Amino acid sequence: MLAAAALALGLGACGSTGSHLPNLGRVPLVHGAHPVARVTQCDRGANAYCAVVVVVYDRAYPSSYALLMSERAYLHGHGWTGANGPVGPEGAADSPGHKLHLTYATAGDELQSIDFNWVQRPRSITHALSVSMFDRTPALAMVLEYGSGST
Repeated sequence: MLAAAALALGLGACGSTGSHLPNLGRVPLVHGAHPVARVTQCDRGANAYCAVVVVVYDRAYPSSYALLMSERAYLHGHGWTGANGPVGPEGAADSPGHKLHLTYATAGDELQSIDFNWVQRPRSITHALSVSMFDRTPALAMVLEYGSGST
């Protein structure tokens, strides 16, 4: 219920049709990876944008780092190119044609970035990342937004 309310609030901030939201379904995820938390974040400032923030779990991997390396290779295998993440522990990738930009990090690295106030994430995202750490469930934080090639 709370997640649905947050999603509706995010959609309202980005336009009622949701047309300004990048489609998470266009991100190739390794087999078995599934989102457990998803929030839309929008900034209506001078450089307005909306992003989809998600936490992905996949218990088939021995660690979050192994999941990250596999996801990175999977993205590259689907034509995504490496890019710089906004802060040190985060990686990034651009979709073919640079229409989408994906930032990603292991659960531990993202929690450290949150703790150092390098990034700000919604409470439900921070909670899902924390749960993964306590449960020892391999997890990634991902932020999907439109890239430089989008129209």
